[in-house]
Amino acid sequence: MPAPNNAFKQALIEGNRVIGCWSSFGEAVTAEIMGTAGFDWLVIDGEHAPNDIRSIRDQLMALAASPTHPVVRVPIGDTALIKMVLDVGAQTVLVPMVESAEQARELVRACRYPPEGVRGVGAGAARATGYGSASNYIQTVDAQICLLVQVENRAGMAALDDILSVEGVDGVFIGPADLSTDMGFQGNSAAPEVQAAIADAIKRIRAAGKAPGILGTNDEANQAYMDMGAQFLAVGIDVMLLTQAARTLAAKWKAK
Repeated sequence: MPAPNNAFKQALIEGNRVIGCWSSFGEAVTAEIMGTAGFDWLVIDGEHAPNDIRSIRDQLMALAASPTHPVVRVPIGDTALIKMVLDVGAQTVLVPMVESAEQARELVRACRYPPEGVRGVGAGAARATGYGSASNYIQTVDAQICLLVQVENRAGMAALDDILSVEGVDGVFIGPADLSTDMGFQGNSAAPEVQAAIADAIKRIRAAGKAPGILGTNDEANQAYMDMGAQFLAVGIDVMLLTQAARTLAAKWKAK
């Protein structure tokens, strides 16, 4: 039995737009709920959410029966961490703060088995192989792993063309909050200078044959990024969705 097909990666290859959302609670039950919402993909956030390898595993399990594809964001591009999230069943990995082609090449190697990479061969009893039921996993999985790298500061933007030349990088995610702050706008991603930089980056990513992605947190930003050509677009964050709805509801009825 081969490794499962990565439908998210295939959609990117085919040029299809996929709409996602951030999953930041770090809880399996909220991931399961979000999996019923109809998003094409969800980010299980290991960088800014209170996750560890067990909670990431549990959220992957919670989404297993859902048509929503899980994307696991690791906190840092560390080979050992990438090995762990792949072994618990992640097929798509998002890595923050990528600033050079050399860094991107090392991430590709972390996602692949030897001789093309350095991934440790120990998934035989792990969730990734169905606890050993996928007998041809090692021989087939490299083609199903999707690597997304985040470019989110001026250094990354300066190296973007070099990063885009790295074989094995499937998509580049622009981080608007970090980029705008690094550009001197303190998280104001709507600043014209930031929007121009994002639009230029998305254009270059598409021209290189890679998939451009980004996160928006309001309708105006999401429409702008869609118009720029973002292919994998996250349109919200679950924590923000809850807080905004709860505060609106409370204010509405307290005002009566």
